[in-house]
Amino acid sequence: TPVQIKEFGAVNKIDFSPVPPYNYAVTASSRIHIYGRYSQEPIKTFSRFKDAAYCATYRDDGKLLVAGSEEGSIRLFDISGRAPLRQFDGHTKAVHVVGFLSDKYRIFSGGDDYSSNLWDIPSATEIVSYTEHTDYVRCGCANKLNGDVFITGSYDHTVKVFDARTKSSVMTIEHGHPVESVLLFPSGGLLVSAGGRYVKVWDVLKGGQLLVSLKNHHKTVTCLCLNSSGQRLLSGSLDRHVKIYSTTSYKVVHSFNYATSILSLALSPEDETIVVGMTNGVLNVKHRKPEESKEKSQKKRQPAYRTYVKGRNYMPKQEDFYVSKPGKCVLRKYDKLLKSFQSSKALDAVLEPHIRLYTPEVTVAVMQELNRRGTLRSALAGRDEKQISLLLTFVTRRVIEPRFTPVLVTVADMITDIYQPVVGQSALVDKQFLRLQEAIGREIDYQEELLEVLGMMDALFATLTKKKATYLEENKSNGLTKTLDQDMCN
Repeated sequence: TPVQIKEFGAVNKIDFSPVPPYNYAVTASSRIHIYGRYSQEPIKTFSRFKDAAYCATYRDDGKLLVAGSEEGSIRLFDISGRAPLRQFDGHTKAVHVVGFLSDKYRIFSGGDDYSSNLWDIPSATEIVSYTEHTDYVRCGCANKLNGDVFITGSYDHTVKVFDARTKSSVMTIEHGHPVESVLLFPSGGLLVSAGGRYVKVWDVLKGGQLLVSLKNHHKTVTCLCLNSSGQRLLSGSLDRHVKIYSTTSYKVVHSFNYATSILSLALSPEDETIVVGMTNGVLNVKHRKPEESKEKSQKKRQPAYRTYVKGRNYMPKQEDFYVSKPGKCVLRKYDKLLKSFQSSKALDAVLEPHIRLYTPEVTVAVMQELNRRGTLRSALAGRDEKQISLLLTFVTRRVIEPRFTPVLVTVADMITDIYQPVVGQSALVDKQFLRLQEAIGREIDYQEELLEVLGMMDALFATLTKKKATYLEENKSNGLTKTLDQDMCN
């Protein structure tokens, strides 16, 4: 449940301290409040401003805080004190953007007098002033890797990249709308600008080339933020929504809805807290649910020991019926693949050495099943040199076995038909084809010899059997005998 905190005016800036305990500074009206992550009351307040304060920002070590103001002065505060350590005067109008360069000893600023200035902290003096913008400068950021580079965005629709070592900007990017917020990725290679309804991503290393333009909001986009890993980009808008984009696909992966228009947002360094400031002065704080409670709820309580030993010593009685527990049928790998219609993988599974060498009947049975399904040809196709050689070796070895011959002849025929166009490209495969040809040739010779032997044996068996006399022959012989007997008596 979000925590709602009422401020004195519209919240124009929220900035988290980069060091634990990750307090955050909220700039609203003429005050800067420092809040603890879970406290709903400010633990420290800076209120030495005559008019509105803007853009309170932490230094990288979390010890200093800098802020602009409506009267045009910039104040530097020590977190442990209350009075400003330094005051920088030079802007003639309101200063809406301030920040530290990554060298920690210089400050950049941008104001409504169209200028972008660079200040030296130890001497509290102005180093250089750039007056290239032609409208209010309302946003900016520093390069974390280069201590001389900072970026400003203006209502003149441009984003300018400045280098403290030069007297003018080194790059100008045309956003196309008044720029409300700019953001640099940790690598320094990608720049994000927000203005109008658009969030645009630019490639700085390619001279400011536009990579992607996002138009997911219905009103002006006012603020941008990155998570700690750089994988999520957050944008807040006057349409009361915070959109979360994936930085790999730049698609919206999540969205938050708020009560009124959003002016500022920030994400804690651990991505555990999101704070949103709105135009009605309300600060909305959301915390991520702790992961520990989820783990505890997911962990199931284990049964007691007595549960396992219960009934172990029970002796069955004479009238008891014994019900056997059905055994669980565990499918083999090739059966699972056949069940999921993965023909090629099923064939690969039965060509493993422990199956094809010791239980070739399983390999042949799977081939027969694939042939029955009509997927054998597709399973045999698309194989590399090593797999074709393995298949041909198996077929050559087993095709002469009578129990496998009908299936493997079909397999050999399909292999020859599929891989005939590539014959001659691999010496290994060609050698296997020749071996298969020799094996089948030898088997045909054996069959012919066997047929010859069978013919000889049939002829021998035919001569050895006694010829039985027919009924007519018996009658004829009996009649002739009787006639001879009568003549002898006469």
